Amino acid sequence: MYIGAESIVSPLGKSAEDVFRKISSGITSLAEKRGVIQSSFTPNELELLPLMRESILESISKINKDYLSKTRTLLIVSTTKGEINLINSNISKAHLYYLSHELSHEFDCIDKGIVLSTACVSGLQSLIIANDMLSNGFFENVIICGGDLASNFVIEGFTSFYALSSAPCKPFDKDRKGLNIGEAVSTIIMSKNENIFNYTPFRFLGGCSINDANHISAPHRDAEGLIRSIENSLEICNLSVEDIDFINAHGTATVYNDGMEATAFSKLGFNNTPINSLKGFFGHTLGAAGVIEVAVSLQSMRNNLLLECKGFNSQSFEKELDILTENRKLEINTILKTSSGFGGFNASAIIQKI
Repeated sequence: MYIGAESIVSPLGKSAEDVFRKISSGITSLAEKRGVIQSSFTPNELELLPLMRESILESISKINKDYLSKTRTLLIVSTTKGEINLINSNISKAHLYYLSHELSHEFDCIDKGIVLSTACVSGLQSLIIANDMLSNGFFENVIICGGDLASNFVIEGFTSFYALSSAPCKPFDKDRKGLNIGEAVSTIIMSKNENIFNYTPFRFLGGCSINDANHISAPHRDAEGLIRSIENSLEICNLSVEDIDFINAHGTATVYNDGMEATAFSKLGFNNTPINSLKGFFGHTLGAAGVIEVAVSLQSMRNNLLLECKGFNSQSFEKELDILTENRKLEINTILKTSSGFGGFNASAIIQKI
């Protein structure tokens, strides 16, 4: 299947191209707000729906919209909490289905809208499900829009887990202390038809999501779920570890998540494969994470430029990984994207240049 038309609406920038330029220059949108380090919009942008509308419009502008209208198109909204910040003022908008319902009626090219909410894996799992929908002939196109806001509900929730860092996050660093929450919306379009894209798309080769049912919030110490997910993805795509040019990891900067991912990558033999996390630039964007991080990774592939893992200086894992301390020029043909989240969810997917 073909993937592209990536768009981003975030405090760091209002397009995928703009966000990539800023990240490649080392710019971050993490800053202190209300006593918490986060990447957040200004107060007058506290509803998710208009941001999703803006992002979808940008992605649609990058393809042949007439083709969408003439063929069956699915919308997948990826979010963990939706409009939870409106729960006290308008509870009907706080239901997760509200976003997909409103958006599917606003765009006449969308035949059906659904919501996918599987914690922080939501974004990447949405891409995997989109691929399944296309492969099995249910739809010809899928619009995937991921988004979440840094509501008080979300901030207090992560505070109760002692998961927030009081400083900008340091993914995979030996001195990492926790994550920063980020607000963002990102959209990607997948299709059976390569020719609908105005810019060269990529191939979504396949992916796999697995639940290891280890713990309500903690990752599996031996990385069992993530390892099985990556192994299955490689098998589905008929690839080996050596075929992967680059890994964009989940990399939340929490002690246990990053340690679990490092264990998985080492056990699978990825020690010499370049790895980064993008959360040092725009924080952990929850339901948007898998989508926005794939969008930036597609930009990396377009520009053959690997981006630094901002905040990372040194590691203390049993076996060292090739975590990027600076941008690196490289011909990038095949990438592996991973995500892990609460409830034992793990996902991975592989994307390749045409």
